[in-house]
Amino acid sequence: MRLFFLTAIAMLAFAANSVLNRLALLDGGTDPLAFAALRVMAGVIVLWVLIGRRGVRAQVVSRATLIGAVSLALYMLGFSLAYRTLDAGLGALILFGGVQVTMFVGAIIGGASVPVLRWVGAAVALGGLCVLFWPSGGAAVDLWGGAWMAAAALGWGIYSLNGRAATDPLVATAANFLLALPFVAAPLMWQSVGATGYGVTLAVMSGAITSGLGYALWYALIPGLGATRAAVAQLSVPIIAIAAGVLLLAEPVTARLGVAGVLVIGGIAISLLPRRA
Repeated sequence: MRLFFLTAIAMLAFAANSVLNRLALLDGGTDPLAFAALRVMAGVIVLWVLIGRRGVRAQVVSRATLIGAVSLALYMLGFSLAYRTLDAGLGALILFGGVQVTMFVGAIIGGASVPVLRWVGAAVALGGLCVLFWPSGGAAVDLWGGAWMAAAALGWGIYSLNGRAATDPLVATAANFLLALPFVAAPLMWQSVGATGYGVTLAVMSGAITSGLGYALWYALIPGLGATRAAVAQLSVPIIAIAAGVLLLAEPVTARLGVAGVLVIGGIAISLLPRRA
């Protein structure tokens, strides 16, 4: 129950990131790249204050941290750049579908045995997202937007898999954010971007709380969850984000959302059933 409760908190944090990002970009004055850079910077400050610089140097020079930093930067940049041209629903489908593939493949390569029920549960939950987000009317997918979101999915999948080796989740997350900052901020040197005060506030909230602390919690949970259960659990994030949109942004509730929610929650429940002897 403790693992379930903490995993639910992490999924709420991930969904909150999506909502905060959408709110910041709605005003039209905050550039996605600026939001991403501010988000990572806020995470660096809060995490480094919390750890009090303990053990960071050893983490920074380790190979695992470099992998975590580069994959985190790939996710942050890919996510921001994709939503410049990609529909939000289709972007979520590409992102979470790609994360499933990356983490399941990573688990298999690592020698993990994946129960049949977990494959079935993942397929059912992913099918729920297809019901919710599949474009109607033969809408074309922007090539660059889709490619950037696929890169974001690869980055987040690798970042999550990398968390299995983190011996100190808070220190590892702080080091990842610190090393990722130059990669995320580099595009700002070649592009003129802007941010409103409202956008800056939301970016700081996202970076300090739902990203920095949320990702540290995620690194603490992944060893107990395992790669494939962690992958399936994340399929709940779009549903939570849409539910938050209904409550905070007065977005409509549709039958399609209801069916998708049942499929996603049911698929996650199936994947968590114990393996039969």
